[in-house]
Amino acid sequence: MFALATGERMERHAVMPEPTVDGQLIRACQDGDREAFRLLFETYKDRVFSIAVYSLGDRAVADDVTQQIFLKLFTAIRQFRGDSEFTTWLYRMVVNACHDERRRTKRIAAWGDTVVEPSGDKKPQESQYARQEIAAVVQAAIGQLKPTFRMPILLKYVEGLSYEEIAEVMGCSKGTVASRLNRGHTELAKRLAHLRSTVVGE
Repeated sequence: MFALATGERMERHAVMPEPTVDGQLIRACQDGDREAFRLLFETYKDRVFSIAVYSLGDRAVADDVTQQIFLKLFTAIRQFRGDSEFTTWLYRMVVNACHDERRRTKRIAAWGDTVVEPSGDKKPQESQYARQEIAAVVQAAIGQLKPTFRMPILLKYVEGLSYEEIAEVMGCSKGTVASRLNRGHTELAKRLAHLRSTVVGE
């Protein structure tokens, strides 16, 4: 129903401003307005794909999951009653879809394919290449975390959600979120310790 140009996406390494949608657009989607749903899709497609690709580690699989989520959303949005923020409701759907995909495939995806593909034009400058190398290592380290620790890290530092929002998305307490983030930080620090000299050296 919707074509996703994932090849043109850029990996995000900083929290982006949270998109907002008004109640009128949501109601139009619930009434079956396809143009309204297209606007909703355009607003959130990159965020959904971003979470999926970090979580699953495979661009093609993340693309398929993103498509599935929006196909499901097309009918499921009628169930949204505004008891929580729309983004919280949507992120919960993304988390569940990624969990189902991991359970279905029963594998840990290879993270090497998530690095932005180099352009075929000019050779990148040395500093740009170094940053890409570091970004690839960081992505790999995140991908090696257990899903229990990976998803809170993604929601916090990629999507910029608060502890309260993460707790609502993942169906747990703020204390559990804090504990999982702490464990995730500890694991990442171990895996990325060798980068300290590289970063300092720049």
